[in-house]
Amino acid sequence: MSSFRIPMFIRGELIEDDWIAFGGRGDARGFEAPDPAKYVERLPLPTPMDLADLYEISFDEIVDVLVELGKALDPDKNTHVKEAMEAAAIAAPYPPAMLRNSYTTMPYVFERDAIVEIAESRIGVEYLEGWVPRTMRDGREIRIRAFGSRTLHVPAGNGGVVSAITIIRNALTRSDAIVKVPSNDPMTAIAIAKTLADVAPNHPLTKHLAVAYWKGGDTTIEEQLYQPQHVEKIVAWGGFASVKHVTRYIQPGLELISLDPKRSATIIGPEAFESDEVLDEVAVRAATDIGMANQEGCTCARVIYVLCGTDADGLERANRLGERIYQKLMGLPEHISTKPRYFDRDLRDHIEGSRMIDDFYRVIGGEDDEGAIIVSQFDEAVDYAPMLSGRVANVVPVDDIKKVTDAVNAYTQTVGIYPESLKRELRNQLPLFGAQRLTSLGYACHVTSAMPQDAIEPLRRMCKWIVDEECDPEVVFPMWKVPAL
Repeated sequence: MSSFRIPMFIRGELIEDDWIAFGGRGDARGFEAPDPAKYVERLPLPTPMDLADLYEISFDEIVDVLVELGKALDPDKNTHVKEAMEAAAIAAPYPPAMLRNSYTTMPYVFERDAIVEIAESRIGVEYLEGWVPRTMRDGREIRIRAFGSRTLHVPAGNGGVVSAITIIRNALTRSDAIVKVPSNDPMTAIAIAKTLADVAPNHPLTKHLAVAYWKGGDTTIEEQLYQPQHVEKIVAWGGFASVKHVTRYIQPGLELISLDPKRSATIIGPEAFESDEVLDEVAVRAATDIGMANQEGCTCARVIYVLCGTDADGLERANRLGERIYQKLMGLPEHISTKPRYFDRDLRDHIEGSRMIDDFYRVIGGEDDEGAIIVSQFDEAVDYAPMLSGRVANVVPVDDIKKVTDAVNAYTQTVGIYPESLKRELRNQLPLFGAQRLTSLGYACHVTSAMPQDAIEPLRRMCKWIVDEECDPEVVFPMWKVPAL
């Protein structure tokens, strides 16, 4: 029996009909949603001209609506959000306290200052609001404006804020959005869309939002929908399979903006061992980077490189740091991190295997699937490092920073670094190897939507940068007067 139902939202209309069953992800139970094959033709805009109503409203009005939307998303008062929380409790791997915290903080994403900061820092409000003039060196006058696009979003399901950011980005760029619901966060986008319809019925922002579930890779749906006459941009988050489904449809007129899966790393300098107080602070910072949202995010720490050396004294320092990180990890508040609901059985087998070869690894914790710190006794990460999850991290002692740069590649997103002086030393090197964000230790998961993401600027990519060009023959030399050779 299905555990819940995911309705479909098409530009202000709620579809609760033609239910069919879908299987859940992993151990999660299945659910029902309207048959996407019966509604796929209604998801895209009938014509690009239908975007015109978004250009009849001001930027300030767009922000006003988003602010009111945020105020209405209070999980204690909003029944749509309560339904989303109930569905997430079944479909997502997060425990109740952590889930509730994610929905309690979601309204803050819609605060006026936060929204304006995103628009101003990533695009420039003047480009969103009108034509920005500039005189070029040859005398021609150009005016540039950022136009929105017909966009299909495939958001990740590792937190409801992703759906919130998706809808904010779409509104700020005056784009039309079709949001594909992730099965591990099945109701958040629907809850936001339903609330938007309550706050601003028949408003252009409401008319330019469609939210639906279909199984990724369903060619009967995607071959109809993923076409340039329907969609100009696809913003795809998530794993390799999610992005792979999309790439087959990319062609002239249909652009992929890929926010693909990444891994993050941590680098700790020898200064961490200057005193017991400093070690304590470093440990709680590292524990926070590991444990936040139970290590589900791509920003979470997994392999922690420590510049402590690999001689006997260095290994003693690494083991001491591992013990301290484990203690701090177990002490994190439950709205940040708890014992995981599900633990990877293959990872458990690997951990137990490492525990048995104590010449190479020291395993701290992990007996009750509560999380563990594996301290390598040489300068290599465990060979199952890509599997690290469920609050399991690997501390790796190294003699030289080159060992760390060798481990950074195109899949490295965030690198948490201690101390700040080491970050400044490395910030012109690590990006050459692939690192995309360098941050203070303890802030890997503390991000702002006003920054670039995955070394690109998604909002700028979502826009079409249109040029209105004026050439006065008295100023700009006319081609028709070029003499024959």
